[in-house]
Amino acid sequence: MLSKADVSGLLSRYPKFEDMCLSLPYAPHMPRGMVKETREVVAIARKFNEEVARPRALELDRKTHEDPDYMPWDLVELANRWGFYTMWIPRMFGGRGYNLPSMSYFSEEVGSVCLGIMNVIGVHYLGVAGVISSANTKLAGRVLREVVRGEKTGKPCLIALAITEPGAGTDVEEVELVDKGKVTCHARRVRGGYVVNGTKVFISMGHMSTWTVLCAYEDLKKPSETTVGLMVKTGAKGFSFGTHENKMGQRVCPASVLVFEDCFVPDDQVLFSAELIRKFTKKPVREIAQRYIDYVVGATRPGVCAFGVGAARGAFETALKYASSTTMHGRLLVNHEWVQCMLAEMYKNVALGRLAYTEANYANSHRGIYRILQLKPAYYYFRLMPQAYFDTVLAPMLEKDFSGRIMGKLTFDWPRLEDQRCCSGWASLAKVAGTDIGVRNCQMALELMGRTGLRQDAGAEKMLRDIKLLQIYEGTNQLNRLNVFKCLIAPEIPQASVFEE
Repeated sequence: MLSKADVSGLLSRYPKFEDMCLSLPYAPHMPRGMVKETREVVAIARKFNEEVARPRALELDRKTHEDPDYMPWDLVELANRWGFYTMWIPRMFGGRGYNLPSMSYFSEEVGSVCLGIMNVIGVHYLGVAGVISSANTKLAGRVLREVVRGEKTGKPCLIALAITEPGAGTDVEEVELVDKGKVTCHARRVRGGYVVNGTKVFISMGHMSTWTVLCAYEDLKKPSETTVGLMVKTGAKGFSFGTHENKMGQRVCPASVLVFEDCFVPDDQVLFSAELIRKFTKKPVREIAQRYIDYVVGATRPGVCAFGVGAARGAFETALKYASSTTMHGRLLVNHEWVQCMLAEMYKNVALGRLAYTEANYANSHRGIYRILQLKPAYYYFRLMPQAYFDTVLAPMLEKDFSGRIMGKLTFDWPRLEDQRCCSGWASLAKVAGTDIGVRNCQMALELMGRTGLRQDAGAEKMLRDIKLLQIYEGTNQLNRLNVFKCLIAPEIPQASVFEE
């Protein structure tokens, strides 16, 4: 039998445990108030499903086929009235400040009814992540408070994120690849700002957003070293919309082409640049650009996993309902063993997918972008202080240059590389797992339902059309698999290299 000294020695020799489990060591450090908040969020999502999503999902899908130019303004206004566009904006910026991991459970719940409706709500937070991850507190406060005002006035203010280009899709999400891609969105430095020329494609909710987080490059031959983040407001001179895609799935959420022709972006709308980065760190722009991208997708890819789990659950529930009301050879389908095995497999997929996004959120909560907000003292401080305090005391402080420098240090200079790898790797792992099981469950639902499943009014075929897109956006699943290798496997193998081919 090992002595306590022997065990202590083993712990010093084998200190790593997080590569097996993130939730076990971190769960005790989670504020208990997050559980109550998450219950509230799920209850709100279920009420929204009953009153809005379920009655309208198939109707909206049909409408987009009848009118490919349809824009869901009424749905956006409805979501705005429900408070969904400020629910996960931190209270320091005027939002309702629900804990960020709770959005994954919300996404699963609404996504179980309609991924397109969920994306009309959820993709706004891709833009919000793009703003907050920049550490530019002054500009973040200005833009996010405009979102809050939009809720109060009934005029929705949404944020899109534009990074994908016609000749460089997934490439732009990795600094090792972006120099190999054909990027064309050029930001030329001029007095007082930047002049932008180029095109962005597949930008979810682009036509319907008030602000766009734009990633451009000062030197198109060295984009990894010259990345610039800009905030462009709809209606700015030189910024226009092209077409939006006539997509197979998630049709109610438009995917837009954005065109920039000598579009001037003033200095006070620059999120980050080499010039701003040098004020708080000596690290190379290339490294900071990758960390920024990792913060954004590290926060949003677990959400895409939750989308996939939602679709997997919706497919399971649709198949279960069909099997419970359809007979074969005089017996209900649900009483046939082969059907029970299929349903059990689908249920298993949902449960495992949910565990994947939960683990990824634990990584972000304790080693990533959520960490500051979810430290217990900070969490209760932000929950219990009156909103008037944030509006009158904290907001002016966030306008000061020193706030940006401190946040820059906290965000980009001080975090450890191993923490960045953990969060980015687990986010990619969850994204791949959740979206693949979503596709599989939707296929199984169609197999079980036969020709009934192919009817639009049955709902199953729409789920399959909707889920397929998840394997492509937020980085293709192929890229995310490579990122899992890069972040979670390669660090243990000195001779391993990634993105060399």
